[in-house]
Amino acid sequence: MDKKHTFNKNILIAVDESENARRAVLYVAQLLEGAKGFKVTILHVINEPEEDYFPTSDEKEKWLSQYKKRVDKMLEDYRQILIQQGFDPSVVSVRSTLRYCPSMAQCILEETDQTEYSTIVVGRQGLSRSEEFLFGSVSSKIVNYARKCTVWVVQ
Repeated sequence: MDKKHTFNKNILIAVDESENARRAVLYVAQLLEGAKGFKVTILHVINEPEEDYFPTSDEKEKWLSQYKKRVDKMLEDYRQILIQQGFDPSVVSVRSTLRYCPSMAQCILEETDQTEYSTIVVGRQGLSRSEEFLFGSVSSKIVNYARKCTVWVVQ
């Protein structure tokens, strides 16, 4: 018999720069309105470019530095949305991680596996049915492969 999994009130919101990701943050903020006991982490995975993507390592470092600044600002904006809706600042954290991701969904799920989140929240990508069939969808893959957690997909 499997060991019973205990759910907690830890929520991981996986975001990018899309409007759908912003809606996911707003949804959590409005749904929970700072309810006590929840801990929220807002995660952005920076997909490390392939070795030969940039002509020089200096150009790669420059791009990463500029991108990281943009990501840090975005994450802080999202954090402030939750705080303004009533979450205590001590329970809202942000995290960005640089890693090679052949599948963004897999990278998000690996982050979840390494920590203890019972809920993953993602925005639904604005793909057409044919694009989703051809390329897959991050949210669909997370729904299909997530284990021992709940997944909220916000449209």
